[in-house]
Amino acid sequence: MQLIRSALAYIALIAAILALFPGMAEVGAVAVSLAVILGWRDMRRVPKAVFLVAALALVFALGRDSELMFAAAQNMSRLAGLILAVTLLASVLGRTSDLQQISASLFSGKPPVRYLSLAFGTALVSIPLNFGSVAVVGSLVGERIRSDGDSPATRNATRAVLRGFGVSPTFSPLSISVVLTLTLLPGLGSLQLLLLTIPFSTALLLFGLIWREPEVESPGHMRDMEVGLAPWLRFGALILVICAGVFLLSHHYQLSYAYAVTLSCIGAVLSARLLAWSRKINPPLVNLANVSNELAIVGGSAFIGAVISGAVLGQISGDLNAPVWLWALLAAAVPWVFFAAGLAGINPIVIGTLAAGMLGAMWPDQALTGLGFAMVTGWGITAFGTPFAANALIMERLTGYKAVDASLRWSLALSLWGLLAASTVAAIVTLTLGTTYG
Repeated sequence: MQLIRSALAYIALIAAILALFPGMAEVGAVAVSLAVILGWRDMRRVPKAVFLVAALALVFALGRDSELMFAAAQNMSRLAGLILAVTLLASVLGRTSDLQQISASLFSGKPPVRYLSLAFGTALVSIPLNFGSVAVVGSLVGERIRSDGDSPATRNATRAVLRGFGVSPTFSPLSISVVLTLTLLPGLGSLQLLLLTIPFSTALLLFGLIWREPEVESPGHMRDMEVGLAPWLRFGALILVICAGVFLLSHHYQLSYAYAVTLSCIGAVLSARLLAWSRKINPPLVNLANVSNELAIVGGSAFIGAVISGAVLGQISGDLNAPVWLWALLAAAVPWVFFAAGLAGINPIVIGTLAAGMLGAMWPDQALTGLGFAMVTGWGITAFGTPFAANALIMERLTGYKAVDASLRWSLALSLWGLLAASTVAAIVTLTLGTTYG
């Protein structure tokens, strides 16, 4: 069964890569669905619920308009291919010695420098690794706790890792949050979004310096490890090449953003395998049997979002003529909705799907940047500030710190200030663009 599930995942990935050929989207959607169904017994409750809602959306689309079903299948195949490509990339990079050296070097320096190094370093590593970054850096924090004991230094390191990963949904060109937002809001450009979200993410991590515990330097805690520039340069160059490939494919060749990310990640994976072969090394093929949860929640959400968006568009006749201040208020509310839902244990993908599917179909095209900014910033703050986020649960397992402490209690003030700032910026951007071009 494991072999069949992995084979189906690879079929879905190949279908996503060959998306320009007729019928590939449908092949990919069917392969994803079969992989999820076969892995049903091992799945968590939230992915199961999302996939069941997607099945209801399929029934709705069949009864209402078959075109909705084909558009939704295309979205499902694209985003499933994306998550599979990123999973392969993370697996390939996880084998490199550079990653271990880089992760260990993040613990050097004085307390403020160490915090910033861990926060920004985790954010950088998160671009290609996603949750793998939490596992790699978090395991090093866990080792220090086991060897030196609990201390303000290890608690601050945990804060930094969670916050560093938490901002990756806001600024990373490869993150599912950015890709889903750009997929479900097709009128929004990636550069428009990232030019706002990258400075916001940087400011959020810098302000995190305020909400740390005071540390007393001790030789026993956080031993420094010096590492040369070579591992950083190689890793940074790889990220730069992947991101450059994404922007080249999406802007110059006008491919969809999700498709561009998939192709760029797969290009890096194939290059790594060719390099290994040239060195007489044949690394094993990555087993994709255990991605049913990710396929269900990402593919299912993409399907639901496309159906909702198409259904809402079908009900709209002409412009809504709503005042621009109303859109600004809605944009201001979106980050808080993400955070509140996260506190209730609802995955941000679900909220992002509903927000983009329902609001995106009605939102003024010229002001889509405000909605997109509100979505990804709310997503990011939810990722580091709520105890049910996957990264908080991973850190709890690695460090022993309760997720409710490490994410919610230790970062609540930063989360609230971040939400206030995100709401303000989203409202101002929506109001300014809506008034200027309205």
